[in-house]
Amino acid sequence: MNIFASILTYPAPSANYRGESEQNRTIIQKITDGRFEYAIISPEAMRNALREILRSYGLPSNRERRHDRDQPAVRFADYPWPEEFVDDFFFGYLIAKREQIPAAIVEERSFQYKRDSILRMNLAKALEPYRHDAIFTQSPFMVENPDSPWQNAKTSALLHRETVVSAFQYPFAINLQDCHLDDEKSGDKYKEWLRHLLKAVSELNEVAGNHARSYFEMAPASIVIRLTDSLVAGFNTYGFTSEGSFPEVVDGIIAGDYPAEEFIIAGLLVRKILAEDVRTELESKGVSLYRMAPQALDHVAQEVCGKGFLQ
Repeated sequence: MNIFASILTYPAPSANYRGESEQNRTIIQKITDGRFEYAIISPEAMRNALREILRSYGLPSNRERRHDRDQPAVRFADYPWPEEFVDDFFFGYLIAKREQIPAAIVEERSFQYKRDSILRMNLAKALEPYRHDAIFTQSPFMVENPDSPWQNAKTSALLHRETVVSAFQYPFAINLQDCHLDDEKSGDKYKEWLRHLLKAVSELNEVAGNHARSYFEMAPASIVIRLTDSLVAGFNTYGFTSEGSFPEVVDGIIAGDYPAEEFIIAGLLVRKILAEDVRTELESKGVSLYRMAPQALDHVAQEVCGKGFLQ
């Protein structure tokens, strides 16, 4: 069985992920779709935030971000060990220099030098095109003072920051067979890890790390989930429109194109976008509808793990 989900965030001003800078101009990374450019956020940034959230839940994690270095840095507690560390289990790893792993570790742990990620994600793409908006910020001139121990710069600077106001949409997928939930020895532990991963997605935040220039939540405002034996989602996983609707799935279910009982729809899409008669018809066909997005992820946790994460 597979979990396929498309998430739409709440809209807000954002400059929280940037690429290269040109002098004092901070650049938002973008991608061209058709005739327009759209701001993007990388799946690596979101995965890093999920790692930190799982660590904050108290789950055993191998990788730890180090913020006391002058560049992005991490520290590992042990050799990769997916049976013991939740981040190695879900996000995978690659050992480039195999000679670094002692032979005893390889034999004892049936060591894998490469492990694919169980959690599959793609770029988060802005719902609205980039409009070449920018914000200018003046950094102050620091007056020399013999009593001050430091001075950053001897002149002031005008900082040019690209900004976008938009919601972002992004998909994720999980093959439950890869999670080994039926494993006789560790199945209960893997269910608990998956339950916490779904909870982490429901409150995903602090995605851009040290690059953050604004508070922007990546938690779902709306979500469309398909829990299915199909190997593909079967719909456009970037199907949210600029109005926040998801016509391909909604209209497709009503038309009988999709098995309605496999879908869970929640959030603003249910509360504000779908008309009452549409909601009634969807429910009559077997779609699970929830007013809040975390309830949909909790529903999935109950279905596949036997226990949800909401109180």
